Amino acid sequence: MTRTTRTTRTTRRPPHSSVLRLPSARIAVAILAVILFLAIFGSALAPQSPLAIDAGALYKGPSLHHLLGTDYLGRDVLSRLMAGTRLSVLTAFEAVGIGLVIGAPLGVATVFLGRWFDFTANRVADALMTLPSIFFAVAVTAALGNGLVQAMFPVGILLIPGFYRVTRAATLEFGRAQYVEAAELLGGSKLHVIRVHVLRKVLPTIAVTTATAAAGALLAVSFLTFLGIGVQPPTPTWGGVLSSDLDYLNLAPWAPFIPGALIAITVGALNALADAYRDRAGAGALLSPVADPVIKTHSTLQALEAADDRQTAA
Repeated sequence: MTRTTRTTRTTRRPPHSSVLRLPSARIAVAILAVILFLAIFGSALAPQSPLAIDAGALYKGPSLHHLLGTDYLGRDVLSRLMAGTRLSVLTAFEAVGIGLVIGAPLGVATVFLGRWFDFTANRVADALMTLPSIFFAVAVTAALGNGLVQAMFPVGILLIPGFYRVTRAATLEFGRAQYVEAAELLGGSKLHVIRVHVLRKVLPTIAVTTATAAAGALLAVSFLTFLGIGVQPPTPTWGGVLSSDLDYLNLAPWAPFIPGALIAITVGALNALADAYRDRAGAGALLSPVADPVIKTHSTLQALEAADDRQTAA
């Protein structure tokens, strides 16, 4: 009996292609798009100068002239929040960028560079995780100068272990797949195997980690500026506006809710986007190795032969 072998190719739609079908993801993207727009054009579109003082309009509630009211110096709160978006968001991106650029490549490299390098990198990551974040940020800021860019540098250093551990776990999972072993047996260099057969499968995991880390970095920016670390008045920031409003809570009890809600909504949108991406991929899908379409592994060929046998028997 002659059996005709047919190769069936199944394509798996990447999670990001359908993540926007979830309502939570669409809402999160819309919120983040508005925040990004304010970070770029907020200072130019502010209805008033964020530094203009009006002694005759102290602690004013929301009105047509001041949509979100005024603070203890009569400054327009809406203008200060719009102008402070750029500094708050960009410095959060700075911290995430430091953690991503250093932590993710190390997580991939340790799997392929031997046990001693892996051991050393793990011990360094463990040491960084034991550092008290607040004291570390204050100490580094005092050494480098009281600026928000300098203050977010230690926050980025503290994000490195998170990126490193998540990326290393994902790389270990994919690095043990049969198609990776086949590529190495066929003479592929380590750099080629990482770039072609590992890195593109680790990227979804890194994307989820980046969104979650961005939410944490934004909270860190708000917390540090709330304490007055890294920024000098009257420079507007989200945390700085919240701090000044809390000082005069008895005179304007509504004021802290506005910057607080802005911070909470932005952080919630980042976490919702990460959750939507992970949920759309399916439970455990981000860490489950998928057979590479270029290299046919032994298990893949067995599955194809079993499918052909069933079709022949039918």
